[in-house]
Amino acid sequence: MTEPFSDPGADPVVDPVVDPVVVGTDGSTGATRAVEWAADHAGLRGLPLRVVHAVERLPYDVPRYPIPDSYDRLAPSVRQILDHAERIARDRRPGLDVTTEPAEGRPGRVLRDQAARAAEVVLGSHGAGGFPGMLLGSVGNHVAGHVAVPVVVVRPAPPEAVAEIAVGFDCSEASGPALAYAFEEARLRGHRVRIVCAWEPPVPYAPVIAGDPDDMRRAAEDYARTELQPWQGGNTEVKTELDMVRGHPVAALIEASSRAVMLVVGSHGRNAFTAAVLGSVSRAVLAHAHCPVAVVRGARSRGEAAGGGESPEEAGRPHSRDRPLQ
Repeated sequence: MTEPFSDPGADPVVDPVVDPVVVGTDGSTGATRAVEWAADHAGLRGLPLRVVHAVERLPYDVPRYPIPDSYDRLAPSVRQILDHAERIARDRRPGLDVTTEPAEGRPGRVLRDQAARAAEVVLGSHGAGGFPGMLLGSVGNHVAGHVAVPVVVVRPAPPEAVAEIAVGFDCSEASGPALAYAFEEARLRGHRVRIVCAWEPPVPYAPVIAGDPDDMRRAAEDYARTELQPWQGGNTEVKTELDMVRGHPVAALIEASSRAVMLVVGSHGRNAFTAAVLGSVSRAVLAHAHCPVAVVRGARSRGEAAGGGESPEEAGRPHSRDRPLQ
């Protein structure tokens, strides 16, 4: 038998590894909505989709009262949840590359581990278990801001939403990743970008600070427009609108979310042991926004993408080694 010809001097052909969009599911209505959104998003970006379901081991193992094969008995329901999510994704986006992965461990830790090999992490705003209560529970705080990739929390867009992506901007370099994400989303969707910049005049203490509020607003707007010029110049195909709002950033962003299909905010991006890893603005927006919210953090090393350590709520809590559920 003749061996196929090969050139020993030729460079080996290596298939590039494409990180998928990862979506967590627990079979709830909110999780189903997240799977649909993630499938659309993966299809839009030309990425594969990975659907993950976590089963958390009991926090304490009590040898005196064992439950024989307790986790083996969970396998059928886990498979049902994943199969259902896979069907939804394939029906939503025929031809989409969809894989499923069961995992054992705390949901926040599982998703932080998944983020190390993901382009994005998506969750529903409410859940029944596995990935519960992203907005109002603890999983969101354990993931958003702790990973290098964007984290999207899906909730229904408001009925009056228009074709725009709203993004928070505070004229600092920290806003860069959020702006980049918002412009890319708008370009792919054919939407416009509403850049929300909140400003507040100085609080007058003695001696009284005199100043015309209109002059202050014009100065703030001129500065914001100057800082935005490179972004607008590099994204000429995307329509933009600068929304200067006098007030607190949280109120301004929540108001913008009432008419947008997505709200994009940045995070402090500190390490996983820092209580303020998700800033107060981002945390409040996650709890009260009216549309899907993307929390975007600047890129860091792949080793840090999984979150590195435990969040404060998890530290000191006994747990088993997280691993795929067989």
